[in-house]
Amino acid sequence: MKILVTGGSGYLGTHIRSHFKADDLSLRHGKDILNVEHARAAGAYNVVIHLAASLDRSGVGSENTLNVNVDGTRKLLKAMRKGSTFIFMSTKDIYARVADQYSEVPETCPIDYMGQTAYEWSKYIAERYVELYANTNEFRSCIFRLSTPYAPPSDGNSPNFVGAIAEAINSGEPIALPADGRPVRDIIHVDDISAACESFLESAVRHGKYNLGGGRKNAVSMKELVEKMEEVSGLQAAIDSETVLPAPSPMNYVSDLSLIDHELAWSPKVSIEDGLATLFRTAAK
Repeated sequence: MKILVTGGSGYLGTHIRSHFKADDLSLRHGKDILNVEHARAAGAYNVVIHLAASLDRSGVGSENTLNVNVDGTRKLLKAMRKGSTFIFMSTKDIYARVADQYSEVPETCPIDYMGQTAYEWSKYIAERYVELYANTNEFRSCIFRLSTPYAPPSDGNSPNFVGAIAEAINSGEPIALPADGRPVRDIIHVDDISAACESFLESAVRHGKYNLGGGRKNAVSMKELVEKMEEVSGLQAAIDSETVLPAPSPMNYVSDLSLIDHELAWSPKVSIEDGLATLFRTAAK
């Protein structure tokens, strides 16, 4: 089975590509999903796992974000052949603050425009294109609305906030936490993301759409996250209690995993302790 990972040199893509022994379509390897010829390469693969994206939430690069995340995705979809499989990494952030109404957020959470940036809205628009092209051109599709992923460090990649906290602990840099560390997130290790992709590929589901996170058993407040990192690393975190950071929106987010469990028989297997330990192994060598 030939597998392509777009963004396969990125923070998550590096590990997912390695897991599947897949090929890479990324800017770092001189390939751009906005280039029609480069995007057409997707048609030569049985499976495309699409992670390449502009992550800019500043507003300054909104046009580029829309171009990459919407038009780039559409170019890939147009290249997909009948009977192949397209897996799209979307984001939980499309739900915006409505997610705060749920103790565990289901796929049926309403999605309305509530000030989301071009990044979140472009992901939502791209989801609709995935559904359209997959149904009309007869290939399988899976949309994962990813919660808070984390992965071991890799060359040339900046981590998300989970990895950034680990780096700060390792280097002794002060850590400022929003809302005194009270916000809760269900974190998910990259190995569990790869396993979710495998579960879809092995299933009989033609078109799936799932919230993908660590679930209740992997949900921690940011304060608890720092404490667990101290435990697994044996290091002491330096907390910056002077800097005041605003509370995120939503304040708390935990994925409802009942649908993906029912349809794909998938649940996260990497514990918080084992997963966080992988963030410190490189530094310990």
